Amino acid sequence: MRAHCVPGMGILGMRQLTSFCICFNLLAVALSAHSQTSPDSAPLSAQTMWQLQRVGAPSLSPDGKLAVVPVTRYDIEKNQGLTDLWLIPTGKLGEARQLTSDAAADTEPRFSPDGRWVAFLSKRGDDKQNQVYVIALAGGEARRLTNVPTGATALKWFSDSKRIAFVSAVWTDLKTWDEMDKRLKERAESKVTARIWDKPPFSYWDHFIEDRLPHVYSISVSGGEPQAITLGTGFSLSTKEWSADSYDISPDGSEIAFAADTDRTGVDPNYDVFVVAATGGEARNLTTDNAADDTEPKYSRDGRWLAYLRQKIKYFYADKQRLMLVDRRAGTTRNLTEDWDRSAEQLVWSADSRTLFGSIDDAATRRIYRIDVSSGTPRALTNDSSFSNLALAGATLVAIRQTFSEPPTVVSVDLRNGAVTKLSTFNDEALAKVRLGKVESVTYKGARGDDIQMWIVYPPDFDPAKKYPVYMLLHGGPHNAITDGTQWRWNAQVFAGWGYITSWHNFHGSSGFGQEFTDSINPDGISMPYEDTIKAAQYLQSKPFVDANRMAAGGGSYGGFLASTLLGRPHPFKALVAHAAVYNNFTQYGADYGAEKARFFDHWNKPAEFMRYSPHASAGNFNTPTLVVHGQLDQRVPVNQGFELFNTLHTRGVPSRLLYFPDENHWVLKPQNSLLWYQTTGDWLQKYIGGAAP
Repeated sequence: MRAHCVPGMGILGMRQLTSFCICFNLLAVALSAHSQTSPDSAPLSAQTMWQLQRVGAPSLSPDGKLAVVPVTRYDIEKNQGLTDLWLIPTGKLGEARQLTSDAAADTEPRFSPDGRWVAFLSKRGDDKQNQVYVIALAGGEARRLTNVPTGATALKWFSDSKRIAFVSAVWTDLKTWDEMDKRLKERAESKVTARIWDKPPFSYWDHFIEDRLPHVYSISVSGGEPQAITLGTGFSLSTKEWSADSYDISPDGSEIAFAADTDRTGVDPNYDVFVVAATGGEARNLTTDNAADDTEPKYSRDGRWLAYLRQKIKYFYADKQRLMLVDRRAGTTRNLTEDWDRSAEQLVWSADSRTLFGSIDDAATRRIYRIDVSSGTPRALTNDSSFSNLALAGATLVAIRQTFSEPPTVVSVDLRNGAVTKLSTFNDEALAKVRLGKVESVTYKGARGDDIQMWIVYPPDFDPAKKYPVYMLLHGGPHNAITDGTQWRWNAQVFAGWGYITSWHNFHGSSGFGQEFTDSINPDGISMPYEDTIKAAQYLQSKPFVDANRMAAGGGSYGGFLASTLLGRPHPFKALVAHAAVYNNFTQYGADYGAEKARFFDHWNKPAEFMRYSPHASAGNFNTPTLVVHGQLDQRVPVNQGFELFNTLHTRGVPSRLLYFPDENHWVLKPQNSLLWYQTTGDWLQKYIGGAAP
């Protein structure tokens, strides 16, 4: 299988986790609310999980006193989410105040640099696409700024608080917004549904890529006509995926830096960092010296530095990301983190421009690191729990904290010692009625005798004198470690609540354990993960509280590929769950990345080697009952993969069930579909390894 980025459910030398055997009860440590759990509490169910509110990325006021966050709650009966903006004091645990309450989803909030406004995206009233809105901090009605037919995303303020930048995917052969509106209407009303492409990519995750290109625009906070910035450069943001991290604005507002793919063939991507005047014009490429990807430019607060991320291994999405630093005065570039065996990610600049803080994938946990600009030395600021979505204003750093037992929660982090203060309480009341299981991190010896880290979540009322069935989860990627955090789609606490010891191991290839470990499974993308999985099962079977005869395994994406591989090889599992599973490497060329050049080989120049890694080659050995799950809209692992696997299992007479979602993609995202997914999975496990009914 060609390795390619498939996010998990949901890819200084090799550091071994020789002392990574931390056992901690997150009920007591992570969630203060759980110390007062209700006497009538119950294990976490899928239904209760969908009642929890989901907190998004915060933005800070310039004085650091307030954070604004999007908060989503779900109406199960209506099968939809409702997202509003909330203001949260950062000085202490205080009363959150709702800022917006429109029926439309309000997302991507951004405080203005002068602190007077919050800009956000919404599709209100007659809006056909998301538009940029602003609302006064004191409240009142939100005001729409943009009215572009192609929609607005990825907004950012200019430092003068008078302009806002945003991205819109436009047709470059048209000159006016009216022309674009007319074309949109013509296509919507046309009886012709065919599409034509002259080069890939033609799809991404769950949608077909249109013949529009994403470009950066600016608009006055008082409204008016948007002004194009990158449109005349000949380069656009990625047609696959763009965000506010795809570009940045210099502090003086004179320049825009953005990442663009310089490839014109569609099969040989190479992202470079460009700069262009904020008024538009010719762009200058800063990274012509590197054939691999350079992305995510970020100006320092004083304007002296431009940071960006660099990979060096062509055609390997999980190559380490180095932190590069351009001295805009001297015109020189430094590599700050070449000797650091971690990827620089989710970076924010300090107020004095001497430090960058990042959320770093580090040994199965996302830790906050500070990286000194002068020395390039990274230092961990936090230890336990995972932190992401950092926002920094002055001396105030806020982030989203989460664990297997704590859903995303807004916290502040002391820049001196990493001390954490909880700021939001959206889920405290609901969690007080939930009884969660203990979470443990262990290591065992896997392939090559290497240490492999594994998370174990025990049933809430675990009794070591009893024997329990095991549900072993297989993470996606493969180069995306499962870190200490809440998984909405594959929630280990829900499975543990059904009575299963639930494990999640970070097999060879997982991120966060050093680049050699991550790259160790290439080009053979399966042998060591398979061996690590078998040895994880053996580790669990050796425990007196594990029923060695009642074990199941399941995963999605690469985890589904691993489940399909287990089908054809020796294993101890009584049942399998294969969700969005690659079954046939040859037909996987229909995927959204199928036309990209391979790092090692393709099926036409090494057919035997290519075949060796395809699960379908071992179909003659299939005999394990398997639940196959797939969504029609999945373009990363096209739906034929699930159909091929299910048909093969039935032709061989192997007990199997197909759970098919005509309106889901690589993931099951709709509340009622998700509840059916959990119910069907629970029924399948109960049938073959016992356990409580979901």
